[in-house]
Amino acid sequence: MSERVIEPRSRGFLFLDSHPEGCRRLVDEMWQAVPAPVTAVGDGPVALVIGSSAGYGLAATIAGLARAGIRGIGVCFEKAPARRTGTAGWYRTAATARLARQHGRDMVFVNGDAFSDAVKEQVADLLAERFGGRLDHLVYSVAAPRRTDPDTGDVYASVLKPTGSPHTTKTLVLDEHGAPEVKEVTTAPAEGDDVEQTVAVMGGADWERWVTFLADRSLLAPGFSTAALSYIGSPLTAAIYRQGTIGAAKSHLEATARTLDERLRKTVGGRAMTSVNAAAVTQSSTAVPGIALYVGLLRGVLGDAMVAPVGQLVELWDRLTGARPLDLDDEGRVRLDTWEMDPAVQRAVAERWDSATSGTITALADLDWFSDEVRRLYGFSVPGIDYTAAVETDVPWPTPTT
Repeated sequence: MSERVIEPRSRGFLFLDSHPEGCRRLVDEMWQAVPAPVTAVGDGPVALVIGSSAGYGLAATIAGLARAGIRGIGVCFEKAPARRTGTAGWYRTAATARLARQHGRDMVFVNGDAFSDAVKEQVADLLAERFGGRLDHLVYSVAAPRRTDPDTGDVYASVLKPTGSPHTTKTLVLDEHGAPEVKEVTTAPAEGDDVEQTVAVMGGADWERWVTFLADRSLLAPGFSTAALSYIGSPLTAAIYRQGTIGAAKSHLEATARTLDERLRKTVGGRAMTSVNAAAVTQSSTAVPGIALYVGLLRGVLGDAMVAPVGQLVELWDRLTGARPLDLDDEGRVRLDTWEMDPAVQRAVAERWDSATSGTITALADLDWFSDEVRRLYGFSVPGIDYTAAVETDVPWPTPTT
């Protein structure tokens, strides 16, 4: 037993510890937010979610289990409890596995480097031995700072930089007392092989490697579909995001989707696509300059009309499983961001962006919501949790039942 009181200590938007009970409650809330399932228990498709423990990948896992009745495998890379607590994704995965068991879903979680061939082998073996040697759907949602190429051993590192020239943008920061400040930050442009390195990490290379690896093992079911989760975002953040190094990686991801789609149509009658999701507070998005300010302003404009990640992924699963038509845009993308990119919404956010200063920000953005959302990523600010009480931190990784 390892019980202790966990305090929400942070450096900016990064928290040093996670709260196991808060993470469990958040997963419960996400599951409860999913509409009734469209597939009977036991008859659901076999799915693989890569990046299953955080952000949109977690939403894909929970929505798939609760809505589409999936069974299958989630892959993530989390740290176990030790001197510090486990990572939030560790506790979220344990909570997700518990709910899956309660609802009769056979879901196995693999903790390891999704970029490695060793994890691919482990997943392939599980599909062959536990799930009848067939995979119906693969959802790819990986955000990582670096990747080791399994063939060469080369290590690539991704960067958040504009291309061409330096970029200055407004951004939201918290001072030492937690008070919000709107500042300008200038980011130097990409240099050398920054773009190539970022594409190697965040582009479509590993997604394509997964599909090829599983296809070579004859594990793709007829009609197999795969979607890589992506983001386009607002013109307000385009210079640092869609037009920057990450944007180059997203373009490569979309090009990979077109290549995979052509191949899968010919081989298994399948489909490949990118899914363009809408803005949300995630551990990855808060690292992008300007995104915190933008999302806070977006919430100020839309309030509860914002669609949470789990709601967006319910829509994606409905499209993948045929409960709704699989409508794609001219670039072959599923668009789950139409509510965010509505011209009237973008105009309203842009007006607030232009007026945002440290003195006006509390009137323009929903900062209480944003702050709570950041804390909830780590299991804090969850209603009904007594944060003064000691809690067990040594939560085991979920093991599959026979």
